[in-house]
Amino acid sequence: MTEQQSVAGRESRAPSRSTIQYVVFTVIAGIVAAVAAFGSELLSLEAWAMFVGWVAWFTRPASLVQGVNAIVCLWCGLALAVLGHFSVGIFSPAIGLAALPLTVFFLAIVAVGLRTTPVLNNMLAWFLGLVAFFAAEPEAVVPGFLALVAATAIGALAGYVCQALQRQLAE
Repeated sequence: MTEQQSVAGRESRAPSRSTIQYVVFTVIAGIVAAVAAFGSELLSLEAWAMFVGWVAWFTRPASLVQGVNAIVCLWCGLALAVLGHFSVGIFSPAIGLAALPLTVFFLAIVAVGLRTTPVLNNMLAWFLGLVAFFAAEPEAVVPGFLALVAATAIGALAGYVCQALQRQLAE
């Protein structure tokens, strides 16, 4: 058989089930992400913050419980960042530039220290929460925190829906 005949033979074969499944799973993820982004936009929430929830969900996609635990850690990270925000404000007049590194030291101690605690053991999700809050730099802390919780909840729900639809099709 010539190389040309071999190539022609491969081109005429139908795509395998795994190829089709790969494409379908990819399209599902795209559709779910688009719907989640649209929902975020309708609620005047930042799409990037929604994706933080999506990413947190998929840090532990093994089960619904693990996904929910990841989101709990994400939200704890957001709450910890709020405490960090206030701590820097409180300590800055007394210790100046040392307020931020000292505060970050204690924030990291909490997030890393809980890595073996059931439910709160997703260190990556904790840090996603810290990063999201500090990146958002909300002018009004409480409304900013609540907006991040809402946006990340949409992302987590989207992650769950994406995963559930993909699992259903895999069966």
